[in-house]
Amino acid sequence: MSAEDKFDHKAQELKGKAKEALGDATDNKEWQAEGKKDQTAGSLKQAGEKIKDAFKS
Repeated sequence: MSAEDKFDHKAQELKGKAKEALGDATDNKEWQAEGKKDQTAGSLKQAGEKIKDAFKS
């Protein structure tokens, strides 16, 4: 996994956490859901890259 990809995926996950927290604070269900979606997408991308890296070795 390239460092740039790793950074982008982690940033997406952190953005999701922030969005979910803001949704929790404001009781905004849409932001909560978007935050969870962003976190999941970032985590899945990271996992996919780790699998690719495992097969390259």
